[in-house]
Amino acid sequence: MSNLYKTTGRELEILKVLWEQGPCSVRKVHEQIDKDGERGYTTTLKLMQIMHEKGLLHRDQSSRTHIYFPSKKEEQVEASIIEDLKNKLFAGSAEKLVMRALSSQTIDSSELERIREFIDNCEKQEMNKKE
Repeated sequence: MSNLYKTTGRELEILKVLWEQGPCSVRKVHEQIDKDGERGYTTTLKLMQIMHEKGLLHRDQSSRTHIYFPSKKEEQVEASIIEDLKNKLFAGSAEKLVMRALSSQTIDSSELERIREFIDNCEKQEMNKKE
């Protein structure tokens, strides 16, 4: 996995805001992630600058207020984190990862139905590959 996809918890907080809100100024991101007032604005600014240097964010500098937006889609980062977790914690086994995820909490019937549909679609795709 590329270092581009490796993120810290705070970086993920920022990315989540940007995925939900769209391109934002540092001020807007800071207001979203610092609701309890524990972090300073300059901390958020510095972290976003570092994320830009790492390639996690792009920055529009065409106006006085710089606007940041993610360089990767949410699904790409999620897939990368899941792949890393699967390899590090479950010896590369998707089965172990899924079984642990499903056994760790109560799953309602609508979620189970969506999971079944997903598995059915995966099986159909696998069968189509073999034909």
